[in-house]
Amino acid sequence: MTNNFGSICDDFYFHVHVYTELDLPQQRDTIMAFFEKIQRQFPSMGFFYRRKSKEYCLEEDRSGSQCRWVTLEPNCISSGVVNPADLQDVCCQHRLVLDTMSYMLGISHLDINCLDVSYTMDFEYYGNHDEVIAEALFDSTPLNCLLDLPSAVPIGGFSPSIVIGLAEDCRTQARINIESKTSDCEPWRRKYKSEDAISLSLTIRQYSRTAEKFDPVKSFEQQYRLVEELMASKIIPNFVKPLVNAISHKNY
Repeated sequence: MTNNFGSICDDFYFHVHVYTELDLPQQRDTIMAFFEKIQRQFPSMGFFYRRKSKEYCLEEDRSGSQCRWVTLEPNCISSGVVNPADLQDVCCQHRLVLDTMSYMLGISHLDINCLDVSYTMDFEYYGNHDEVIAEALFDSTPLNCLLDLPSAVPIGGFSPSIVIGLAEDCRTQARINIESKTSDCEPWRRKYKSEDAISLSLTIRQYSRTAEKFDPVKSFEQQYRLVEELMASKIIPNFVKPLVNAISHKNY
């Protein structure tokens, strides 16, 4: 499946996070064998480094617009790609990581706390991010009455984050997050960080169930379908398009 999201945002991310109850293995041979397995499948991932004392990363060269990566943190395994051309290719990477972690890192189904499947979009805007988000998403809400005050300018707190349960037991959740990168002092200084972007993310989180054996690959497939469905039916028309229109209006 071709990635069509690049036409409506400046950067697009597709990533997966697995959160574990126990610490991940720290033995040198285990860590290297895991990353070597990933690199054999994706040879362009040739840059390996330790980010912190117990955080390891394998990634592609970041000089281009596209980059894939896999990281091991003490209680989290992450796999992601920025600006992928083909979403099915990214799915292959995620499936490889989810399948490999079980037998190479000893991740039992009992050890998995939850699995996140996320789409994130960045929208570049040099100016007050809170003002853009307020215009796009708060214009028809009761909160907009505060913006009718004389000289009112949004300067903080316009970063809504919503979590919705998608099953009766609430173990399947949708998380929608819109993040402004504008600090409180930037609007009155009239000086903004040009490198920062407004971020919008949709995450489908699946917690393990006590009566079932958690299958991370099977769960990923189900969560991926939910992300695709919600992006098309809810997020694009009700969040993304209003943001894009507000940015275009501000830049006009």
